[in-house]
Amino acid sequence: MFTRSEEDHLKAIHSLSVTGTKASTSAISERLDTKASSVTDMLKRLAEKGLVAHEPYHGAKLTTSGRKAALVLIRRHRLWETFLVDKLGFRWDEVHEVAEQLEHVSSEKLIDRLDAHLGHPRFDPHGDPIPDKKGRMVARKLMALDTCVVGDRVRLSSVRNSTDVLLHHLTRKGIALGSAITVTAVHDFDGSMELKLGDGRSLSVSREVADQLMVQ
Repeated sequence: MFTRSEEDHLKAIHSLSVTGTKASTSAISERLDTKASSVTDMLKRLAEKGLVAHEPYHGAKLTTSGRKAALVLIRRHRLWETFLVDKLGFRWDEVHEVAEQLEHVSSEKLIDRLDAHLGHPRFDPHGDPIPDKKGRMVARKLMALDTCVVGDRVRLSSVRNSTDVLLHHLTRKGIALGSAITVTAVHDFDGSMELKLGDGRSLSVSREVADQLMVQ
């Protein structure tokens, strides 16, 4: 059993590691919106429990046990997000904060039944893979939309940094998971892109947004 704060730190370290960002004290502090001194104290506690390998000024890394615990949390979070969207009618930009609360319900029996009730989904509403009971996830080769060139035809598979603000922005533009996208122009000045969706609509997105859209 872990405290909510311990779980939040484990998940933050895992997330930073997956995106290639060094899980430094400052990066974890920024991710969790907490003081760096509090993060340092927590990393020491997690290291004592064998969940984190931490060297001052070199960042934190999850041990095998720590990664296993983080994947359990990620599994709960993504299953709850899927339930909220598929069964309760939430929008994809409304579920993160609610799932953040629900993920700390630690009943394994509940999560197993939730998974079965949903039909063992492989991806959550943002396109992120859902770990199975053994921590295994589907691997896909995706690329950021901003690496595409004029004429490329792709399909939106996931959103890299699925903040509510970004998801709400995409919803307003009518972009959703599975959207067919054709790149019609890339502007040299600012890297913004002109797109044509599968339904025939044309729109533009900034380089910052295109960098967050993972396609295949």
